[in-house]
Amino acid sequence: MRLWKIVIGILLVGSALYVIVGEQLAGASADAVVNARLTPLRAPIAGRVGMPLRRVGVRVRQGDALGTLKDPLVDTKRLADLRNEQARTVAESRRLHTALAAVQEAIRRLQTRSSSYKAERVRQLEAQVSASRALSHAARSELDLSRKVLERSKRLRGIESTAALEQAQSRAEVAQRALESAIAATAVNEVGLSAARKGTFLGDGSNDAPYSEQRIDDLLLRKHEIEAELSAHGEIAKSLEARITAERLLVNRQTAAPITANVNGFVWTLEVADGEIVQRGQELVRLVDCDSALITLSVSESVYNSLSAGTRATFRMTGTSRVFEGTIIRLAGAGAEDVYSNLAVAPSERHLERYDVALSVPALATDPELRCLVGRTGRVFFDRSPLNEILEIWR
Repeated sequence: MRLWKIVIGILLVGSALYVIVGEQLAGASADAVVNARLTPLRAPIAGRVGMPLRRVGVRVRQGDALGTLKDPLVDTKRLADLRNEQARTVAESRRLHTALAAVQEAIRRLQTRSSSYKAERVRQLEAQVSASRALSHAARSELDLSRKVLERSKRLRGIESTAALEQAQSRAEVAQRALESAIAATAVNEVGLSAARKGTFLGDGSNDAPYSEQRIDDLLLRKHEIEAELSAHGEIAKSLEARITAERLLVNRQTAAPITANVNGFVWTLEVADGEIVQRGQELVRLVDCDSALITLSVSESVYNSLSAGTRATFRMTGTSRVFEGTIIRLAGAGAEDVYSNLAVAPSERHLERYDVALSVPALATDPELRCLVGRTGRVFFDRSPLNEILEIWR
């Protein structure tokens, strides 16, 4: 019985020595910490902070509202100037619409007068043509009669016949001239009538159209000018509306802005208090990004020189028996203080004296029980650890 006790004792002591020596000889870190990236939230505008219910450690998801910023003294001078310019443009457009309506009414009245003038002028010319044709007919009849009288006078003899002949010749010449004049007047009147029916009025003046038509032409030109101005003012109004909309959105953004989480994690530090006045770009809150969780550790020079990026390793958290698989993602070397500027847990002086290594452990981001345990410590092994093997068997 005593022999069995001795054997069992020797086995226990040997196992303990195996674990202790194996743990020391296995490539392992001196310390390892669950770490994560810090992300600052900065003020998008200047104003007063409204964040009454937030405190350190509160869990947040991306897009969650953390508070608000309000600036009642935002500058709206540019928006007011644009609105005044828009009001002036609207007033000018109304004036142009009124002027256009007046011009169109004047054109309508002149067109009525012009139509009446054309109709009456054509009637006048038609009457003149008719009168000219009647005169021509009368002159032709007079000429025929005069010629007959002349022929009869030529057949007579004596003093009386000579006087009658001279009188007949004179009458015939007058009738001939009257006929020619009537024919010429008829031709002139017919030309005037034909032109008037086509809209052109011939006369002694230098114009070929009545005053009303000339005024219509002037007013049509003015009408086109006003329509062009209205079109230009319409484009200006559209541009002003777009600028006012953009300026209004800018004023709204500068008047009030939400403070929202940009990562999934928790509040690490509050840089300002509720009700405090801040400037644009000032840091308000620091959040821990749980999706970026990693293990930071330090090792001896001999272990460090045996490692490379992509090397497999295991992490065992202090106080638990679980072992997590990981991969080396960064070898920063000795004195790697700068790489911790945006991480939650800063390195100790002892850590900086050794060689820095970063390890990716997917379970820290995917396992709900382990998610974002920033600050928890443990050890990382790069070889098979005897204690890890025993713990795996025990589980």
